[in-house]
Amino acid sequence: MTNSTKRPPIWFWIVSVIALIWNGLGVHGYLSQAYNTSAYTDAYTSEQLEVMNNLPAWYTGLFAIAVFAGALGSLMIILRKKTAKFLFIMSFFAATAQMTYFLFLADLKDVDFSVNKITAYIIIIFAAFLVWFTKNALSKHWIN
Repeated sequence: MTNSTKRPPIWFWIVSVIALIWNGLGVHGYLSQAYNTSAYTDAYTSEQLEVMNNLPAWYTGLFAIAVFAGALGSLMIILRKKTAKFLFIMSFFAATAQMTYFLFLADLKDVDFSVNKITAYIIIIFAAFLVWFTKNALSKHWIN
C-alpha cells in the first residue's frame, strides 16, 4: 500500500470551495463584530447588540479560533494537505464550545435570538461535516 495521493472527484472540489466560502463568511462575521462595523450593528436590534457586547472575552476568542482555523483548514483541503484535519477539528471544538455557551448557558436577557440559534446548530453540523469530510479524503488518499 502506497501513501501517494489519488485524484479526487469533482464533488471533493465543490465541497472544498463551499467550505472556503462558508468559513470566509465566518471570518467576515468575526471581523465585522471585532471592528463593530455597520454590517454587524445593522444586523441586530439595540437589545441584541447589548447582549452580544456583554458576552465574555473568551467567547469572542472561541469565535476567532473557530473561523480562522476553519478558513485555514479550507485552504489546506484545497491544497490537499493533511493539516486540514487538525484545523477542522480545532474549528469544530471551538465552534461547538462557543455555540453551546450561546445556546444553553449565556444570559440572553429574554432577547429574541431565534435566527441566531438556528444558525448556531447549522454551524456545529457543518463543522462536524468538515471533520468527517477531511477524514474521508485522507482515507481515500485524496490529500496527504
